[in-house]
Amino acid sequence: MNEFTITNGQTPGAVPQSGTPREVIATFGRRTDRQDPAFERELALSLREAHSRQELLDLLTRFAAGENAFDQRMRRILLSAVCRSTGNDLQVGPNIVLKHPETMEFGDSVFLGAQCMIQGRFDGTCRIGNHVWIGPQAYFDARDLVIEDYVGWGPGAKVLGSAHTGMPITDPIIRTGLVIKPVRVGFGADVGMNASILPGVRVGAHAIVGAGAVVTQDVPEYAIVAGVPARFLRDRREEKHP
Repeated sequence: MNEFTITNGQTPGAVPQSGTPREVIATFGRRTDRQDPAFERELALSLREAHSRQELLDLLTRFAAGENAFDQRMRRILLSAVCRSTGNDLQVGPNIVLKHPETMEFGDSVFLGAQCMIQGRFDGTCRIGNHVWIGPQAYFDARDLVIEDYVGWGPGAKVLGSAHTGMPITDPIIRTGLVIKPVRVGFGADVGMNASILPGVRVGAHAIVGAGAVVTQDVPEYAIVAGVPARFLRDRREEKHP
């Protein structure tokens, strides 16, 4: 069976009719672990020792937009040089933005979609686990963020990890202090396109956050939530499957 295998009762190999729902084999989620070539790690280490963080970020801009294999490889090498740690098989889309990458840890087989932005803090925590897929134009306020393994993160979905106190009330809000609250996303969870996770929220393992949801409270394991603000719909363990 390959990625285009039809599983809705049609004859294997047949061309599906337009508009017919079908199920295909997952690709990224079933990706096997792949080791980076040794020379990539050696080059990343050499670059880290020879250049400042800003020089490495400046160098990254030379390869930021390209779709070819060489640019993709250089983005992976340079992120390995500038981040706190990166695993094997890091896939880096074009035009991503990282602020304070020295605080960021990426596991194995992480995908960073085009134009995603991760905003760290010099004393912050940003840990992204193994086999995490982050869609294009995602935004992470990653001052205290942990995403566990096998999380799917939809295009345009966002984390807000901090908020201004608004006090004293006579001051402009942007001049008041920031309160940083940890955000945690559990193993195997899926966050839908354009969803927003607010400060202090924990999304439980295997939970689903619907597209466009605004999550203001913790999401239990295996829960499905949706809406603005997000509300509990049902427990996935209680669903009936054919």
